[in-house]
Amino acid sequence: MLSLTGIVLFAVGIALSVALHEAGHMITARAFGMRVRRYFIGFGPPVWSTTKGHTTYGVAALPFGGFCDIAGMTAQDPLTREEEPLAMYKKPWWQRVAVMSGGIAMNLLLGLVITYLVAVFASIPNPYADRTPAVGSVSCTADQVGPGELADCAGVGPAGEAGIEAGDKLLEVDGIPLATFVELRDYVAARPGQTVVLRVEREGAEQDIPVVVDSVSRIDPSSGQAFESGAIGVTSRPVENPTASFGPFEAVPASLALTGQMLRATVDGLIAFPSKIPGVVASIFGAQRDVSGPVSVIGASRAGGELVERSLWEVFWMLLASLNFFLALFNLVPLPPLDGGHIAVIFFEKLRDAARRLRGLPPGEPVDYTRLMPLTYAMASALLVVGVVVMVADVVNPVRIFG
Repeated sequence: MLSLTGIVLFAVGIALSVALHEAGHMITARAFGMRVRRYFIGFGPPVWSTTKGHTTYGVAALPFGGFCDIAGMTAQDPLTREEEPLAMYKKPWWQRVAVMSGGIAMNLLLGLVITYLVAVFASIPNPYADRTPAVGSVSCTADQVGPGELADCAGVGPAGEAGIEAGDKLLEVDGIPLATFVELRDYVAARPGQTVVLRVEREGAEQDIPVVVDSVSRIDPSSGQAFESGAIGVTSRPVENPTASFGPFEAVPASLALTGQMLRATVDGLIAFPSKIPGVVASIFGAQRDVSGPVSVIGASRAGGELVERSLWEVFWMLLASLNFFLALFNLVPLPPLDGGHIAVIFFEKLRDAARRLRGLPPGEPVDYTRLMPLTYAMASALLVVGVVVMVADVVNPVRIFG
């Protein structure tokens, strides 16, 4: 029952996040005297609507987003005589940028507020904790002989023999900076029999230590087939004070610091997003699902259900905060029909007019959005296809936080 409650609550949280995103556009548009025609949550046929003043508010049948229809968003938008002086495209460029950024700012603010409240009333990932990957222990390496079962072995293993010690901070491998212990594990696993150079920090001093990677047998959990993998025999040291609570005043800088870290992680995730799609497709046909891969509204809500089932409310709310950061940064991508695409067009017009002014020419005409329709349709189609693929994967092979 708690799982279902969590699923519903997280789905409601997503809907509210989308609603507030669109409200950000609406509020800023009205602040600059623009006419807002419609404010809808969802797409497709309306299931409920009401009109107040010049705006129709409503909920549509497909709850996968929302929209705020502002009169004259483009010069090609048909306008009534009453709407002509209120058209968005006739407003100063900075006001148009502010309106298109309103939804993004709302998601950033919502994510920050959630983070602050969790920091005060529960606990958040400690933004001041040292998360540099470090060695917990060194040990021998062994072949895998069954699910979760390793053969007997003895000795300190390749890392210990090379001089790696417990407590060493792992800075680089072969000159590549290490952000997490998992990065080292994956790098070593792909290089059985090779030599890697680890840069470690010990008692404040850095040194390079060559380690010969051992070749061990591992079992693919999806196929049951054995394969060769690399291992050096190190375990990760747990992070000290990984979570923390803060007072009302201390929580302000702590929330800002954690928000910055989460935004950087979100940017990394967006950059890696295209490379994750093949794995999602493969998971539909039985391959192991990558827990760090993309999920849809279905998958995110299911994760929320798992967290509520285990009373992990602080993680539940931080997941919703991270979703808002994702919505904000994803909408900044400078491609139509995303907000970033509209902002890119506005800046293009501004730079173009500045160049024309230097040549003694008047400002150019507003961009003809009909010329951007092929790109818009291509982007929208790609988003639709990816969205459907991820939703199918979330149904047939969902990401499971707790296995």
